[in-house]
Amino acid sequence: MKTTKINRQKIYEVIAEQIKQQIIDGDLKPGDRLPTGKELCEMYGVGRSTVREALSALEIMGLIETRQGEGSTVKTWNPEIMALPNFQDFLISEETVLELMEARKSLEISISRMAAIKRTEEDLNKLEDNLKYMELNLSNPNESKKTDMLFHKLLAQSTQNSIMVHLIEAISDQMDKAMEEIRRITFGSPSLSRKILKEHRAIYQAVVEQNTALAQQKMLDHLGHFEGEMGEYYKSKKELKEMEKRGKF
Repeated sequence: MKTTKINRQKIYEVIAEQIKQQIIDGDLKPGDRLPTGKELCEMYGVGRSTVREALSALEIMGLIETRQGEGSTVKTWNPEIMALPNFQDFLISEETVLELMEARKSLEISISRMAAIKRTEEDLNKLEDNLKYMELNLSNPNESKKTDMLFHKLLAQSTQNSIMVHLIEAISDQMDKAMEEIRRITFGSPSLSRKILKEHRAIYQAVVEQNTALAQQKMLDHLGHFEGEMGEYYKSKKELKEMEKRGKF
């Protein structure tokens, strides 16, 4: 297996992208087993949590399958699956962004319920690692934002439903583009980042307990937080435009 040595500062996406490209190029074929986590750590010169996140990202893309005690194996994959829906042309107004948020909320509530029912111990370990990593990076806006997005993708993976995974992947990526400024403000504040971490922990605990009703409610509370921020953001933009029209700026 070919690798390129990277330094510790590189994030897990670099490793995932390298392995993904080898799968696409045919260097790694369906049924091939990846090196163990320890071997990958040595090959890439990174820690276990970084490798674990890289493997999680590849699972979310549907490229590998990881089973506890058996390692990770390359799956048979369809190139068309990699082409997720693109909502970019629709993200042109406040109304369409809010509609996308509404769709995401319905999807995530369903995901939280399914995850509470179907999650495995391996899923819980990945979610727990994600929470620990987020706590360590509360003062790092970029890492906090990425860890926040990964939490929701890992939760979708816990449903054991590949369609859910691809849907949340598509919607989350587009929401991130649409809410770039809001996310910059949110994750630029350690106190707001701590609030998000607390909400994630509440969702995680409900999933651990397999409490479907509580998992759905905690997800609803969490997304309600972002809806409130979106409302304030668009309100302030409208007020600024009105002031500009009146010549106050």
